[in-house]
Amino acid sequence: MNGYLFHVDQPLHMTMTGKFASPSPDWIHLSRVLMDYELFVQTKGVLYIADEEEQYVLEEGDFLLMPPRARQYGYRASDCSFYWLHFIPSGGGAGVQVMDTAQHIHQAGSIVIPRKGTLRSADKMIVLMKQLQDAVRNYREQTLSNYMTTTILCELYNQLFRPDRKIKQHQLYNDIVDYIQWHRYEPLKVSQIADHFGYNVKYLSHLFSSIAGVSLKQFILQQKIAAASFLLTDTNQTINEIALQLSYHDSHHFMKSFKQMTGLTPTEYRNAYANRLLFYE
Repeated sequence: MNGYLFHVDQPLHMTMTGKFASPSPDWIHLSRVLMDYELFVQTKGVLYIADEEEQYVLEEGDFLLMPPRARQYGYRASDCSFYWLHFIPSGGGAGVQVMDTAQHIHQAGSIVIPRKGTLRSADKMIVLMKQLQDAVRNYREQTLSNYMTTTILCELYNQLFRPDRKIKQHQLYNDIVDYIQWHRYEPLKVSQIADHFGYNVKYLSHLFSSIAGVSLKQFILQQKIAAASFLLTDTNQTINEIALQLSYHDSHHFMKSFKQMTGLTPTEYRNAYANRLLFYE
């Protein structure tokens, strides 16, 4: 698949950003010619959008990058929500070219982003985009917005092209990670995971920690806190509702775990990134 090469030794320039939620199930994306790059990160439903080259179907967890001068239009009703980010490269476009991502070789100071793909960790991308919007709302500092935009694109690049080699070498480890991520809202225990995969608890714990660098129990907690961070910044659920959704016995236990992992209480974390930019157009 073709993609776009960006030089990031200087920060990208953010034009604007926001979150969109379709006002009705029959909403169709408007037709226009882009003046800059636009990155979509799909959070809910399906977006049907096209340019001169292709019709795209974006599902939850997918991303799409459209270049300047592309004629962008919706080709079907889309009941969905997504984050969007407009930006231009440093220098107004210098150093950017279309390239085959399969032939990409990592070079310091540059990243390549495919036109479309699926994120390995959509929650992490959404939190970063939410933090950017909070910065725009509260500070309106272009330099900060530019660096945060560059961070988002670098995170996207690393999710796609810089996986941990150990994951490839150990399919069991990969399966455990996937299992935890799919079941992180449930009351997970190490013994339950060992039973599911048919291994001894001690062996499975040692294998996991030797690859991940953290214990299996700690990784489960990290995944729950990552989910909590997303819910705190992207929903209006109460702390107690989030605790129950993540299968904590009570909100006190959840708040204690969250502060141990992040250094902030859930309320402090939410207040730090409290201002979403929500668009209905």
